[in-house]
Amino acid sequence: MRVVTIALLSLFTAACQKPETKAVVPEVFRVKFQTSQGDFIVETSRAWAPRGADRFHELVNMRYFDEGRFFRVVKGFIAQFGVHRDFDVHGKWRNFFILDDPPKEKNLRGTLAFAQSGPHTRATEMFVNLADNSMLDAQGFVPFSKVIEGMDVVDKLYSGYGEMRPQGEIDPGRVEEGTNAYLIPRFPKLDYIKRAVFLQ
Repeated sequence: MRVVTIALLSLFTAACQKPETKAVVPEVFRVKFQTSQGDFIVETSRAWAPRGADRFHELVNMRYFDEGRFFRVVKGFIAQFGVHRDFDVHGKWRNFFILDDPPKEKNLRGTLAFAQSGPHTRATEMFVNLADNSMLDAQGFVPFSKVIEGMDVVDKLYSGYGEMRPQGEIDPGRVEEGTNAYLIPRFPKLDYIKRAVFLQ
């Protein structure tokens, strides 16, 4: 049996407070991810997880995901992303936690959920479920969106580096501290997000 651990890569000591934004988030919105493997589209519903949906909208709006790598891709499990290309930006935003949403949907294939390391530790990192991962439901991973087009693209994301260390090659601590400066020269085959944009 797989021992499941999906955590934000850093060890958090305290939640930071971020000024509230006034952006109005639609109840349902779509985002196109233009990636090195092609495009896929996700549809997000605030009815699933309003805090998660609002944070996702905020990150897309500020182009947070652009040039970010899919740094943890485990076939038949998940494809994780959400580390900003620039450490100075990531170093700040990884501590802007949001409160948990009560679970309403299951971690089915194609759904997206935030990574977390305990209660109220969702920030920027998230993953696409590559399979039905029912064991994640009881661990507090709350889906907030789903892939509605291009799941075949997600399935093609490079997974050759395996799970994070110690099982695989990529060092989670160095991902957090070096972001793209660590990932790009050492793991050139990683797929990445060219742009993430709202669809009208």
